[in-house]
Amino acid sequence: MIGDVTVGLITLTATQADRLDKAIAALLPELSRSAAQRLIAQGRVQVDGVAHDADYRVQPGQTITVDLPAPPPEAPQAEPIPLDVLYEDASVIAINKPAGIAAHPAPGNLSGTVVNAVLFYAPEVQRVGDARRPGIVHRLDKETSGVLLIARHEAALHALQSQFKARAIQKTYLALCVGHVRPEHGVIHRPIARDPAHRRRMAIVPGGREAVTEYSVVEVFAPDETTDLRYALVRAHPLTGRTHQLRVHFASIGHPIVGDALYGLRKDALTRRLKPRHMLHASELTFVSPASGREVRLRAPLPSDMQRVLEELSPLSSRDQ
Repeated sequence: MIGDVTVGLITLTATQADRLDKAIAALLPELSRSAAQRLIAQGRVQVDGVAHDADYRVQPGQTITVDLPAPPPEAPQAEPIPLDVLYEDASVIAINKPAGIAAHPAPGNLSGTVVNAVLFYAPEVQRVGDARRPGIVHRLDKETSGVLLIARHEAALHALQSQFKARAIQKTYLALCVGHVRPEHGVIHRPIARDPAHRRRMAIVPGGREAVTEYSVVEVFAPDETTDLRYALVRAHPLTGRTHQLRVHFASIGHPIVGDALYGLRKDALTRRLKPRHMLHASELTFVSPASGREVRLRAPLPSDMQRVLEELSPLSSRDQ
């Protein structure tokens, strides 16, 4: 840890004759002498453009260049956050993630995540996979609710990731979309990549990564009898796992998910009135348990906030659609 020292290339001027490591520690009080020695050993220090050992004696006026690396990410800490556990065995924990909670810590959001909660519930997960997001097999967006898998040991992590890669894990989502999605049963097969104009967004980009979504309309709704505006509750099966895939795909066919501030074409009347999070829920997931070798089928009930939004709408008969 380098404390509060600026990360990157910095230039110092020696003020007295001294060992190189001592000179750096004196000029950068936030840096210990042992930390200075590590930087020198890593080749991150030069004097007048030349690398030297820690015991090299610098002279007043010489230029010392130090390349300070970024500090390592902080390890997530266990926090007593309640978990809605749908299933667990010796290899996996499956939870019903609520909306509004990130799956794992990120810069500026180091606590209050699923990982923090899981480390309190099952401390052994700390040693599984990436130290910044231990145990995480796949991810859900912060505002997406539903089934999320966490591996309890390294072998389980690799086994579950292999199932995802082989498209052996079946995922089902429920999404409330703006408009009457037609055809009511279909496949969206459009490549997705980072939006070159907006780095926070993904987009349909020729030459992007293959992305395939099967869907079917469950029910069509209207906000009231005085408007032609429609909403569709859609059951979606992503056959690939691209970032923001369902949000991008439904927006690309003109039916963004209700409440989606990033991909919505406009604020529809329902979003303006209720200000919901994006109405997307990972409702079902089927996988093979690495512990038992048996198929496990999980279902997360529709969360109360989505139920409340649906209660604000009137289901339509087929002749009214």
